Amino acid sequence: MEENVFERMAQKYDNPERIALAKIISDRIRPELKEAEEKTLLDYGSGTGLVGLALTDLVKQSTLVDSSENMVKIIQEKIDTQNIHHVTAKVVDLTKETLTEKVDIIIVSLVLLHIPDTKKILTQLYHSLNEGGQLILIDFDKNEHVSHPKVHNGFLASNLSELLAQVGFSNSKIENFHHGKNVFMKQDADLFIAISNK
Repeated sequence: MEENVFERMAQKYDNPERIALAKIISDRIRPELKEAEEKTLLDYGSGTGLVGLALTDLVKQSTLVDSSENMVKIIQEKIDTQNIHHVTAKVVDLTKETLTEKVDIIIVSLVLLHIPDTKKILTQLYHSLNEGGQLILIDFDKNEHVSHPKVHNGFLASNLSELLAQVGFSNSKIENFHHGKNVFMKQDADLFIAISNK
């Protein structure tokens, strides 16, 4: 079985750069959740929970999932330390399995670029949402200066919008909200938010 590189990264994942970027991302997502106090949220590919844990005060129940057991252990430590009662952490890989229950909102932050089959994971996410649910994607714009065998070099808004529609999502809105220095494989890059409804 291929080793999950994130298992090795988990203990050192929360560096100052990642913490700062996660704050920018969670600050951008917060206004989108202003009427979500009775809703359930899933943070897919949550890493150590830097984004998902910053949003738990806005929703009824949060589930943070990652394919890395070590990442999930760190989330659980944070949940226990901060004494948060309406958050659970699970090891889940939606490229290989399905969720047992559906949620109202799914956040996928800087995860799509690591998944080879974008359409397949978007389909899985679509089926993991309740009717009327919302998908919030955060990722990098396409960047021709980035080249890596295991990472997409970002996404064109037009291509992503088309894929979301093919899967069944509607009313997709995509906008750039941050330009960062050396944030994407040591390259400057623009972050976008894509919001879609089921």
